[in-house]
Amino acid sequence: MTTLTLNDIIKEMKDIPVDRLEELYQFIHSMTPATKHTERLRKKILSFGGAFSDMSSNDYSDFLNQTKKTRNELFNRSIDL
Repeated sequence: MTTLTLNDIIKEMKDIPVDRLEELYQFIHSMTPATKHTERLRKKILSFGGAFSDMSSNDYSDFLNQTKKTRNELFNRSIDL
């Protein structure tokens, strides 16, 4: 059995009918690693960067303290199983 190269595959792709190219495109993307998805998610998360930049230092400090207090109240409970 011969080893396929990318060029071999591309040569074969040239014979695919035009009306099936979308299907081929979807198939290729179904096989790509999840890094593209991760990169999109990272960009979405980073888009929130600077969201609090218009807050004063005191307001931001109050926000952080309130967030910590709420987090402690929600997640520092003893649970009897």
